[in-house]
Amino acid sequence: MRALSFKRYRFPAEVIQHAVWLYFRFTLSFRDIEELLAQRGIEVSW
Repeated sequence: MRALSFKRYRFPAEVIQHAVWLYFRFTLSFRDIEELLAQRGIEVSW
C-alpha cells in the first residue's frame, strides 16, 4: 500500500490527519473541528 501524499495541500500532513481523525472519531462538524484547531493555534477554514 502506498503512503498518502499531501504535497499539494496547504497544511502539513499531521494537521490534515488530526482533523480527519477528529471528524470520524467524535462525529464532529467541520465548524467544530475548525474551532478545536483554532484553540491550538491552527487557523483553518472548511
